[in-house]
Amino acid sequence: MLTIYHGRPENCNDRQEREIRVYDLLDSLGVQYDRLDHEPAMTMEICAEIDAAFERVPSQSFKASDDVEIANHPIICKNLFLTNKQQTKFYLLMMPGDKKFLTRLLSQQINSARLSFAGEEFMLKYLDLRPGSVSVLGLMNDHDNSVQLLIDEDVLKSDMVGCHPCINTSSLRLKIKDLTDIILPAINHSPVIVHLDEE
Repeated sequence: MLTIYHGRPENCNDRQEREIRVYDLLDSLGVQYDRLDHEPAMTMEICAEIDAAFERVPSQSFKASDDVEIANHPIICKNLFLTNKQQTKFYLLMMPGDKKFLTRLLSQQINSARLSFAGEEFMLKYLDLRPGSVSVLGLMNDHDNSVQLLIDEDVLKSDMVGCHPCINTSSLRLKIKDLTDIILPAINHSPVIVHLDEE
């Protein structure tokens, strides 16, 4: 049975530095979050199990200060790290995990033809992330704003979002509003909202 905790681990001695930096950032901003530790989340199927665990356990983090009841389970997102053909522009796309990614629809909206997945070396250079751990929170490491965040509008229709704390053996549940109104401004990243209808 997966256990959900509120906030950072009590003991971070065996945690990676990139993970600890996430907790330090969220705590410094006063952002509330729940945490779930699990096996490496390398597939959407494992992510679905994580989502189900969050759904089973009501959050203790988001009730006391909220006037309205919000959904417990976060939206499962695909987080895609993309680049143009010349590898001069880089994008982090957040989209619902059950939606098909159609490169053409995105390319038209951001005026960047021939999008493809960026290589591991760029992921490490700009986001300090490894494959399988791509997360919007990796943008905290992009101090020169080399990566443009793209968010599919359907992601913003949820109350909660799930994301990795820059490693894929833990997942966090936090409010979408905290992501857009607190975290992203604090790390100086303004998202571009895109519309990715499935054909």
